[in-house]
Amino acid sequence: MNGTILRGTVLAGVTAALLCGSHARAQDWPQWRGPNGAAKATFDAPKTWPKALKQQWKVSVGDGVATPALVGDRLYVFSRQDGQEVLRCLKADSGDQVWAEKYKAAEVTGFDRSFPGPRSSPAVADGKVVTLGVHGGLACFDAQTGKLLWRKDEYQGSVPMFHTSSSPLIVGKLAVAQLGGGKSGAVVAYELATGKEKWKSTGDGTAYASPAAIRLGDTTAVIAETANNLVAIDADSGKLLWKTGYKTKYNSSSPTTTGDTLIYAGKDKGVRAVKLEKKGDEVKATQLWNNADLSVIYNTPVVRGGLLFGLTESSRLFCLSMKDGSQLWDHKLAAGGGGGKKGGKGGGGGYGSIVDVGAALLSLTPGGELLVFEPNEKEFRQLARYSVGQRTYAYPIASGRRIIIKDGDSVTAYLVEE
Repeated sequence: MNGTILRGTVLAGVTAALLCGSHARAQDWPQWRGPNGAAKATFDAPKTWPKALKQQWKVSVGDGVATPALVGDRLYVFSRQDGQEVLRCLKADSGDQVWAEKYKAAEVTGFDRSFPGPRSSPAVADGKVVTLGVHGGLACFDAQTGKLLWRKDEYQGSVPMFHTSSSPLIVGKLAVAQLGGGKSGAVVAYELATGKEKWKSTGDGTAYASPAAIRLGDTTAVIAETANNLVAIDADSGKLLWKTGYKTKYNSSSPTTTGDTLIYAGKDKGVRAVKLEKKGDEVKATQLWNNADLSVIYNTPVVRGGLLFGLTESSRLFCLSMKDGSQLWDHKLAAGGGGGKKGGKGGGGGYGSIVDVGAALLSLTPGGELLVFEPNEKEFRQLARYSVGQRTYAYPIASGRRIIIKDGDSVTAYLVEE
């Protein structure tokens, strides 16, 4: 991890505590890409993966590709049903509904009308659930009752071409979101408890990637990919610490961090790693490597020790060395990763998610294939393959021996039994 595994591990732990609030548990998945935004799950992986997964429960919840959030024994699902955006709280062990909060939401029109539901995953901390609707409305709810605590509609209706896809991020006691559209937007931080605006960083439009957090010395910074730049913002004050020009068409590959290393990728931009250092009131970036041969657009790579695993625009799983960015192997996934209801619209491949579950990696494709493979630096080695649904654009949530899948209109919980 950035050349120093121990240091990276310690900093990652600090960042996780800052991100998840004071009540995060080891097996929680409290926001997009998990407790520290690294797509790592606490999972009891079997020594031998079974031939099939056992379905524990399945609940119809409506349309949407937002990954649910799991905190303790509660699952928070954000979707669209009957012309409304709906936030549900379900029991994780049974799928039984605890509460549901609904509000009317305008239809999605335009190129992305085949995805009418929310794309932004809810974030949960300190008894609060924060959601970002497809039309840009940011809201906070009581996690126990579903009561609306505050809502921000300043940028409601001002969205990128393919609507709001960036997920909110909870950093300490702040809810951070990228709001607005492609020509005018902002990264805004609100007090989680009250909804009071803490700071706003303007000057560029909003794209599709989600923000991440990084710890630099005694400062926590928010990393955000805007319409034309990549920026680091002081999470406490909102001060711009670093900016570099970075524009890539339709990119939803989000920045990811490990220790003081930032990894980012985009269409025809390659995969790049830089070291960030806080010097006085500013941050200096030193490029560690850039693999210009890979085009990543709809997938955010995952760091596993000294390796980086990701998925290219042409739906090839790859493994890179974190030391120098060299490609160690790649593996072509099956076709059928498009964006429409039948899997054919919205661009060819490149859609999918990867999660590190310790003894293995999970890769979920839009066609509903859940691949289990080794974190191997020499070659792709498949351990298992399961069919888990249709239109599966959300991340699989792996916790304990349970894997939770959000597909086109349902949420299903599977048990992994040896």
